[in-house]
Amino acid sequence: MERPLLLEGPAGVGKTGLARAAADALGRPLLRLQCYEGLDEAKALYEWDYAKQMLYTQLLRDAIAKETLSATSIAEAAITVARSEASFFSEHFLLSRPLLTALKSPAPVVLLIDEVDRADPEFEAFLLEILSELQVTIPELGTIRATHPPLVLLTTNATREMTEALRRRCLHAFLDYPPPSREIAILRMRLPGIEAKLAAHVTSFVAALRAMDLRKAPSISETIDWAQALLLLGKRALDPEVVESTLGLLLKHQSDRVEAEAKLVDLLAKSEAAAAKLAKGEEG
Repeated sequence: MERPLLLEGPAGVGKTGLARAAADALGRPLLRLQCYEGLDEAKALYEWDYAKQMLYTQLLRDAIAKETLSATSIAEAAITVARSEASFFSEHFLLSRPLLTALKSPAPVVLLIDEVDRADPEFEAFLLEILSELQVTIPELGTIRATHPPLVLLTTNATREMTEALRRRCLHAFLDYPPPSREIAILRMRLPGIEAKLAAHVTSFVAALRAMDLRKAPSISETIDWAQALLLLGKRALDPEVVESTLGLLLKHQSDRVEAEAKLVDLLAKSEAAAAKLAKGEEG
């Protein structure tokens, strides 16, 4: 359908990883535009290399002066200078940013516009124009159209509501945290040495944390980091002491850690019961 795909969901569920996997599966290069507050056209699309232009101007100053010697009027000299000036606004002096690079690419690419919700609404409006037409007009060079339409994926963590205009132009997919059984499979794939019992307890404990009203719930990658730390510590089971000492790998805000520590005994009991159910399900 050649329409952008908008991936929505909490931070850390694998939206960016999905873009990388798509690029690998298709055998295409991945171009990434990381969005942030204040991102503008110059950083996303293109800008002129003014330092290089100034250097060339100095180097060619004498040559330009010689061209104007034969001019019979100021108007003719101005035309000569303008003609020389145009050569300084060629692709030789153009710095392509991810959006323009994707349009100009001689081969199909995957374009990831990451965390688009962090950019300003004005940038979103500018982005819509690029994605709708798959072309851009540079005043000094004219219109540049996509040689090969890129596969465009946009991600959002819903830090602000996306405009309906953007949603209309995109296919939409919501990625949530995986169920514990799926997260266990991810853990055992990434950490082959982890025992099934510990993997089940780790994922159940993380699921219990995610059910709390936290500023930032643990991501899948943080679950993996925590499990790896437990293995390095030689732990085969969870206990209050080891959980409290390693909680910073899962929760990155002090207020979240304080809240979790206050409920630690209850969280461990609930997650242990959930892990036992998971183990029974696997046996069945």
